Amino acid sequence: MNYQANFKRYELKYMITYEQKEMLLKAMEPFMALDSYGRTIIRNIYYDTENYRLIRQSIEKPVYKEKLRLRSYRQVSSGDDIFIELKKKFDSIVYKRRISLDEETVMKCFNEGEPLPDITQIGSEIDYFRKYYQSLVPAMFLTYEREAFYSLDGSDFRITFDDNILCRRDNISLREAPYGTPLLEPGTVLMEIKTSGSIPLWMARCLSSQKIYKSSFSKYGAAYLKTVI
Repeated sequence: MNYQANFKRYELKYMITYEQKEMLLKAMEPFMALDSYGRTIIRNIYYDTENYRLIRQSIEKPVYKEKLRLRSYRQVSSGDDIFIELKKKFDSIVYKRRISLDEETVMKCFNEGEPLPDITQIGSEIDYFRKYYQSLVPAMFLTYEREAFYSLDGSDFRITFDDNILCRRDNISLREAPYGTPLLEPGTVLMEIKTSGSIPLWMARCLSSQKIYKSSFSKYGAAYLKTVI
């Protein structure tokens, strides 16, 4: 296993302008670096019940919420591995657990309601989630372009910038091209700060000086409100 399978951290979201992003990139130069993926197009399939039970509960902002998605960092071809991610949030802390399997195997298991060929604890948790909610279907395709930065001091402090966020409810496949309904206002970028600890002082000063404030934004939630409601 050469990927991180468990995450426990805060994920803070900010809606910023392109001008604010450029200012932040300059401020980040001494402290952070772009990860090895560079600018990546991320594809996600969110699973839900036919009446959208999971996302309806989530947008009510409960103390605890959870979601299941498939994710790839490129357009999938035959034989490619993808991530199956179980994401939970409790009391403002995000817990993410994931495994990586061949896309064809995953889709066969999901489509036929069969257990995953993964006997790890995380694989069992994902199968339990699927069994508990029953009849989960691919409910939403979400794609966006991401730039991810890691901290040079070796901490787990990370910053991501997402733009061109698109969603659709048809042709849901990680093998398809990214297209759909835009979720962001023109000229805006979604920035996320991800850390298990506090925000570094230099970053806190940048946010304060630019009057950049935390916002509440769920990609799947926004997609549901825009395309289903």
